Amino acid sequence: MPGVQSQEHVPPFQVLLDEHGSDVLGFLVATVGPHDAEDCFQETFIAALRGYSRLEHADNLRSWLLTIAHRKAIDHHRARGRRAVPAGSAEEVAGGEPSSNHRPDTVVAAGEPDLWRAVSGLPPKQRSAVVLRFASDMSYAGIGETLDCSEDAARRNVHEGLKKLRGELR
Repeated sequence: MPGVQSQEHVPPFQVLLDEHGSDVLGFLVATVGPHDAEDCFQETFIAALRGYSRLEHADNLRSWLLTIAHRKAIDHHRARGRRAVPAGSAEEVAGGEPSSNHRPDTVVAAGEPDLWRAVSGLPPKQRSAVVLRFASDMSYAGIGETLDCSEDAARRNVHEGLKKLRGELR
């Protein structure tokens, strides 16, 4: 079959999962939040497994997986926009003390909860670019490949995301 590389050049799928699973999960925790990351993780690897036999090259499997994860995160956010979201906690509805802007889908990392809440509020491409750059230590070229954009666009997404974060955290 033209364009499809033989399976001897592509590692077994379990090896791919073992090598890159923690990077993908970390990316998803930072982009969709800890509550939904595992579901998106499963969807990412199911999609990867379905396309694995048709993979044209095995040059950068990590970026390929992160691209799938990025798309699953976007799908998650789009679907979430169509679902009903509770207006408050049980205490708020019952007349107790209101919480301050509680968003259950935000990422709260140990040590910097305000920062990760702000990152969670960025637009999807900026959020993904910032997370890939600083949580995954990915180059701008790698970010561009993962997000299916140019290196300059990746650099711009990181810049705009950081600019919004600086404004929000001041």
